[in-house]
Amino acid sequence: MDDVPDEPEDYFPTPAPPENPIIILPTSSTNFPLPTRPTPDEAVEDTSEDEGEGTSTGASTPKTPMTEAERAHALYLHTTTTAASAANLEGSRYFRSNDLVQAEALYTKAILIDPSAPMLYTNRAMARLKLGLLEGVLEDCSSSLAIKEKANMKARHYGAQALVGLGRGREALKEAMEAYKIAAKEEAGSLGSVVSVVLKCKKAAWEEREQERLAGTEGVRGKVVEGLRRDLERRVEGAEEGEREGLRKEGEEMIEEVERVWVEAGKAEKKRVVPDWAVDDITFSFMVDPVITKTGKSYERASIMEHLRRSPTDPLTREPLRIDELRPNLALREACEEFLKENGWAVDY
Repeated sequence: MDDVPDEPEDYFPTPAPPENPIIILPTSSTNFPLPTRPTPDEAVEDTSEDEGEGTSTGASTPKTPMTEAERAHALYLHTTTTAASAANLEGSRYFRSNDLVQAEALYTKAILIDPSAPMLYTNRAMARLKLGLLEGVLEDCSSSLAIKEKANMKARHYGAQALVGLGRGREALKEAMEAYKIAAKEEAGSLGSVVSVVLKCKKAAWEEREQERLAGTEGVRGKVVEGLRRDLERRVEGAEEGEREGLRKEGEEMIEEVERVWVEAGKAEKKRVVPDWAVDDITFSFMVDPVITKTGKSYERASIMEHLRRSPTDPLTREPLRIDELRPNLALREACEEFLKENGWAVDY
């Protein structure tokens, strides 16, 4: 898999069948299925011994000669996948020249020829993402994942960005974290790009929760005012005729004061934002005990130590890194502590 998120993936056609003068070409596409690729479980390695050598050839060759129908089908697959490969290659050329509309059209052509290739959908998703066709991106990512669910980093990565654009932050964060897990496991060179999208999704998810919190606050205010009005009406109804007007005026003034104080309190409340420098790039949580690597990048102590126990390399550069090479980042820790003193809610980020 190409591990660069914003670079199109190559698509390779199936090999041509052995030459044979007696080949019955298909009369219509309905006689032969659209091109498909064997899964790893279906691919059978030829372990037959080479003449005089006694070693495996390692090639997936048929045990028996092809029939005429098999040769015809193999030729059909080769012809169609070659056409799909050509369309994909041309689409990628247009993508790199920033002609995104033409690229999207050619990727679509490739998909129509071979709808079984997951990388064609992620290539089109990449073009659609840059075109702002976010719903189309989600459709392509879903189609790609339906064909190849495991280790499909690009489908998760592009899907996360589309979901953020559609205002679905929490869903986006879930997809972005899946992309991160794949990139980290495969030690992909694109890990830095994937991390930046995770942080963007984390912020979007946080904004969603903040909006819900503020909406909830408004709901509480409405309920308080409604309760005060009901109480006022009961008191007015139970009062003497001559006292009702004064009682109502007094009650309305009290309700107005409650609403005024509530609005002022809302204005005084700062927007809850966690600064990027306080977020760990491994767990994406607020740091409380940051340490710094040889390259100058800081991480939460617990998360980087856990990473190094699994893989003794720098998470971003992939250079060798040992636990004893980590150093406390005292200045950053002090800054994080000061931020938490004023913003205790950040521990839940």
